[in-house]
Amino acid sequence: MAELPVAGVDPPAIGRWFTALGIEHTAPLRFDRIGLGQSNLTYLVRDGGERRWVLRRPPLGHLLASAHDVVREARIMAALASTEVPVPRILGVLDDPAVSEVAMVLMEFVDGQVVDTMPVAEALTPAHRGAIAASLPRTLARIHAVDLETVGLADLASHKPYAQRQLKRWSSQWEQSKTRELPALDDLTRRLTAAIPEQREVTLVHGDFHLRNVITSPATGAVVAALDWELSTLGDPLADMGSLLAYWAEPGEDIAGDFPASALPGFPDRAAMSREYLALTGRDPAALRYWHTLGLWKLAVIAEGVLRRAQDTPQNRAAAGTPTVARIDAIVHKALEVAAEAGI
Repeated sequence: MAELPVAGVDPPAIGRWFTALGIEHTAPLRFDRIGLGQSNLTYLVRDGGERRWVLRRPPLGHLLASAHDVVREARIMAALASTEVPVPRILGVLDDPAVSEVAMVLMEFVDGQVVDTMPVAEALTPAHRGAIAASLPRTLARIHAVDLETVGLADLASHKPYAQRQLKRWSSQWEQSKTRELPALDDLTRRLTAAIPEQREVTLVHGDFHLRNVITSPATGAVVAALDWELSTLGDPLADMGSLLAYWAEPGEDIAGDFPASALPGFPDRAAMSREYLALTGRDPAALRYWHTLGLWKLAVIAEGVLRRAQDTPQNRAAAGTPTVARIDAIVHKALEVAAEAGI
């Protein structure tokens, strides 16, 4: 059976890598693009014996400096293997230009349910949706409780104030990837810069934690694997909860594009999600409102970057579709609304 060409992978080279890793497999290996992410590309790998693995590589086309570092992502996930944070096991890291022009990471396949489309979300009972939602802040609390020294991640990133670092980084990304001028976002950037709350601790931060980036148990709804660690860093833990709230659309809102799953019955509102996390961690509710605003601002910047990459290299388009200008503008509008409510 001939190996079908798949954009972004060289099946014979990957097969040789499997052999070098000592991973038992039956040729040919088959590759299918999975997930709805439009940054690092993820593939389900299957062999002739129907064994399964997951392969991850950077997106196609031009990459911004420091973005899409799958080797760093693998380091983080490997370090978390001994903690209470649920992550897939890393099986191999390929970082040899002689074998592949880009780095690749191979990890175990974690069986479970990814709630990443509306039909999947709509098929769940309200009780199951509630169980999934309750597991999200609990998983974040586990991530933020990781002892950085013990797992060897204390040097992962700067320990300097996180909000300033985020504002600098994502403002730069905006300037490099924007498709148009957006004065409302520039105004929000200035307001966020002027209202930074005091940072009281430094923890591991996932950086992109939301419903589509976890695998859940079909039986209990509990998170069995947290995925997509490419934006992970060290910083203020409230940033992660703020980011989750930014993705968590409520009924009648248009910030979620084609995936307003959290507005379905059974999924709690943002206030309830916040209460759950704050009860688990004892952190500052006022600071969380700031990080919710910054989460929306960052989401708008990321969406603009996805739009730009899809325009520049159509092969990077994923099944979730590409963010529209109207959706990005709606996210910025919501951020300004939350900022006003928080006195920012």
